[in-house]
Amino acid sequence: MTFPSHLYLAAFVSALATTFATLPFWRQWCLRIGLVDDPGHRKIHATPVPLAGGLAVLTGLLVPLATAVVLLKFNFIHSANAEALLYGLNKRALQLAAIAFGAIGMTILGVLDDKHELRPLHKFIGQVLIAALVAAAGVRITLFVPSAVFSYVVTILWLLTVINAFNFMDNMNGLCAGLGAIGAAWFGVLAAIDGQYLVALIAFLTCGSLVGFLPHNFPKAQAFLGDAGSHLVGYLLAVLAILPHFYNKLDPRPWAVISPLLVLAIPLADLAWVVLLRWRTGKPFYIGDTNHLSHRLVRAGLTRAAAVMLIWLIAAVIGGIALL
Repeated sequence: MTFPSHLYLAAFVSALATTFATLPFWRQWCLRIGLVDDPGHRKIHATPVPLAGGLAVLTGLLVPLATAVVLLKFNFIHSANAEALLYGLNKRALQLAAIAFGAIGMTILGVLDDKHELRPLHKFIGQVLIAALVAAAGVRITLFVPSAVFSYVVTILWLLTVINAFNFMDNMNGLCAGLGAIGAAWFGVLAAIDGQYLVALIAFLTCGSLVGFLPHNFPKAQAFLGDAGSHLVGYLLAVLAILPHFYNKLDPRPWAVISPLLVLAIPLADLAWVVLLRWRTGKPFYIGDTNHLSHRLVRAGLTRAAAVMLIWLIAAVIGGIALL
């Protein structure tokens, strides 16, 4: 059965609309409880900005997903496509539940960090625990990995790497969310081409929820992602890189396994560069600085908005190579 593209569009649009519509509510809530980014060192905003992005993106992802599950479970939709979706949901119910709870967990961890500035070790422990629970539910890297223990370890390391890569990329308006949307879009396209409709739907939900946030954040920010949002974006992109089957024994394409690395090339390369530079200068890798790609482009003469859009373009082009 060929899965209809209009359902992918419905997933994207519903997530976009939900995030866009609910962000003002989360913005007011953040202002009321003091969950804001205050002006200070290395910051260009003059007034406190609500850290509402992560909460809005999570809402944009989970509300359409939960609505679809309810409609399918209670037979409000009758079609061959609905039967295929219900079959997929039942087959991967544990994994989908783990992904959803992992997303909630990462967002809560980020909110706690935004509000209370957790110590790096405490935040790292939280990331490891959530990643381990998701891996235990079956969301794991298994390709060419015969050992279950090794599979767990590789999966946890991958989740931690991508989460922190996107956390590092959250240094200019629109950068982290835009890269997340581009990555999710490419993962959605790759999964749709291979007929992995459930993975594609999750990817387009993720893409839509991030695109719905961008008008509130770029080029001028009415809200920031905060650690809650950057943790969530990194987590979702790490999971989307694991879920698809990039290798098929019946139709082997050896280079296909590097598709996730191409889609996530910019965040991963920026992470590697910054960590290496901090290590060489004797600085803790978790202490922020202005040596990211975006900062270097600004020092080269670009405006912040132009630097962000150029990085978006580069990420989209490199990710597109994965289609080959």
